[in-house]
Amino acid sequence: MEDLSIYILTSNCARTLIDVDLFADHFFDALSADARESGAPELIVLSLQEVAPIAYSFLGGTYLTPYFDAFVKTVKKATTKLWNESFVNLVRDHTGMTGLMVFARADVLDKIQWIDTAHVGFGVHEMGNKGAVGARLGYVTKGSTSKAVDLTFVAAHLAPMEDALEQRNLDWKSIVERLVFSHNKNTLGSLQTAPNERSALLADQDHDHDHDSAHADKSHEDLFAPNAYLFLAGDLNYRTSNVSPSKTDIARFPRYDASPEDPTHYSHLLKEDQLMREMREGRCFHGLSEPPIDFPPTYKYSSGAQKAAAHALISGEPDTEWKWSTHRWPSWCDRILYLDHPTGSGTKQDLHVKPHAYGALPLFPHSDHRPVALAVSVPLRVKASDNPSQTNHMVPEAQRTAPFAIDPSWRSRRNAARRKEIVVGFLAYLSLTWEGNGLLLASSLGLVSAWIALQSLWGI
Repeated sequence: MEDLSIYILTSNCARTLIDVDLFADHFFDALSADARESGAPELIVLSLQEVAPIAYSFLGGTYLTPYFDAFVKTVKKATTKLWNESFVNLVRDHTGMTGLMVFARADVLDKIQWIDTAHVGFGVHEMGNKGAVGARLGYVTKGSTSKAVDLTFVAAHLAPMEDALEQRNLDWKSIVERLVFSHNKNTLGSLQTAPNERSALLADQDHDHDHDSAHADKSHEDLFAPNAYLFLAGDLNYRTSNVSPSKTDIARFPRYDASPEDPTHYSHLLKEDQLMREMREGRCFHGLSEPPIDFPPTYKYSSGAQKAAAHALISGEPDTEWKWSTHRWPSWCDRILYLDHPTGSGTKQDLHVKPHAYGALPLFPHSDHRPVALAVSVPLRVKASDNPSQTNHMVPEAQRTAPFAIDPSWRSRRNAARRKEIVVGFLAYLSLTWEGNGLLLASSLGLVSAWIALQSLWGI
């Protein structure tokens, strides 16, 4: 059976342009030396949170180009250095401040038949200061030109703060209910010219009410589509406590040099992880799995730690101290989850996703999060639903897997939020950016000049 190699990375960018050279040099740090020697993955997927300042993220389009381009350059430099392989950026999409990028190795590009995307916001008034963006693509299996395996990738950024546990669980519910793939599939020839999120959503606004109906289940696909592999990566923001740390709690923060028996070894704090507990109790991320965590908390590092990280990365000297921000519990906020096997496939061992590496990259000076990466191989086989004898068996199991039903108003709710994003983005652009300040100043000067000129004319 043919396997597909995928490298997934999630990174909170803290609204800052990354240093391409630094990031590229450590982009594949999660891989062992043997894994690097085995060759480049077929697909690289990036989940990006706080990808750019709110004004640029909400306005979208060319305002985000420099931020996405920085990651294109990073992937190109990293893959060229290790394997001298060429990758093509197939997807660069976003919901507000959360971005998703998918790259395909050039020699497998012709195996990708189509790509579909989906968006949901669950921040303030359902805007995209927090939200998720998904891409589902059809990957042709070996020896078949007409059938494809479905691969679903979701980038997400959930509610922050220690005490927002219930809201994070509700954000997951929103993803299941309103991250809907509407079958607007782009073929490979149209991928590079596909409309961006804003233009697509605005074009649909006149038809919101026609599409939001009880027929949604017939014309749209939910997150748990039959026979699809699913990967979800992002700043999920689950913490290691339900309350902020006190001054005495700081002594319990993980230390770099602590042995596993030491109470300050990070493995002891990991036992308090909210996400593991909530998944175990069946309150979120139903049916998803995660490889064992064998790396320290990815958040929240202090500004001093970020400065030290810059020195360590540039000098090559190891960073032998973890400097934590004292007002947040060190936590594993950045996670990558997946369905262990495609929906509807039962538990066949040969169809299970095989994780090969799951680890954190170094701390970079632009963010208080460490990126996290997952390397997996995915067994490929033709969709069982393409076999008429198996179709009736597949659909009921897919329905049982989805923990929540699709919200029939998903489209109108997203469009309404998108309109708010444009307004907020424009106001933020005027008030929070140098370009906007200049435009506002020029407009004000123009109005004052026009008023003076009119006063002069009236005085004649």
